[in-house]
Amino acid sequence: MAMRQTPLTCSGHTRPVVDLAFSGITPYGYFLISACKDGKPMMRQGDTGDWIGTFLGHKGAVWGATLNNEATKAATAAADFTAKVWDAVTGDEVLTLAHKHIVKSVNFTQDSKCLLTGGNDKMLRIFDLSKPEADPQEIAGHTSAIKKALWCNNDQQILSAAEDKTIRLWDKNTTEAVKTLSFETSVSSMEYIPDGEILVITYGRTIAFYKAHSLDLIKTVDAPASIHSASLHPEKDYFVAGGDDFKLYKYDYSTKEEIESYKGHFGPVHCVRFSPDGELYASGSEDGTLRLWQTAVGKTYGLWKCVLPEELTSENSEALYCPQPEIKA
Repeated sequence: MAMRQTPLTCSGHTRPVVDLAFSGITPYGYFLISACKDGKPMMRQGDTGDWIGTFLGHKGAVWGATLNNEATKAATAAADFTAKVWDAVTGDEVLTLAHKHIVKSVNFTQDSKCLLTGGNDKMLRIFDLSKPEADPQEIAGHTSAIKKALWCNNDQQILSAAEDKTIRLWDKNTTEAVKTLSFETSVSSMEYIPDGEILVITYGRTIAFYKAHSLDLIKTVDAPASIHSASLHPEKDYFVAGGDDFKLYKYDYSTKEEIESYKGHFGPVHCVRFSPDGELYASGSEDGTLRLWQTAVGKTYGLWKCVLPEELTSENSEALYCPQPEIKA
């Protein structure tokens, strides 16, 4: 009898969850932040989904959220024309960075000293967080709203994806576009993997992998449904994807074969990311929940308990071996 995937359901949001991000691994474990149209980003313990706190202060939908590696700082991008920086330990607001339009994306440099933002005014901005009153460095070039902007190549370059159906690679110092990729449809998501410099993007039903430095194509995979987000396992064994059909798909990265698919959400999946240790992946949905899924089903990890077949002789074997469909976190 095969083990059944039992996702942990993280409730609390009241509107669709549109973005999520993990911290790095810290002495206190790792953490997860979620962006939601309810305007109240939440921080959770990454391996269990346990709620830690809610960042209160935005006056509109929050479209993007991120944590620095150490999980000491958070940043959020919102429809109230601001990006905010938060103390992720206390939950206090540290900075409000005014913009001219809706902000969609926020990303810290590795040293957490600068914040990259992008949004509906088509402009990339780099804020020096030690001089918040100073004007940000601005990079123009996109002709439509920016959906995602990420540091890459040791923070010397920037990758941006926009509604103008392009992904652009920028030199931070010269602010010039080094290379541009054009697509037939708008890119729905983008993930950057520093180890190996891989870029994961989704558009339509396609999940595509590129070399981040050169934007040379590595491979593409077509999914059964329109895909909103995909994530590559830290060891590059697997990748997962989710989209319009409410399902999460897991693929073998080397062979591109679909390994399994799971339906748990009650609405389209907007975002999916692997944890930094690769033991689980988190998904956020139109249904207002986050779900945590095991990479290796049946392994003892976080709130999941492995039950070996020889343990099934006990009287409560049925309860042990067949977990309830949902575990609330």
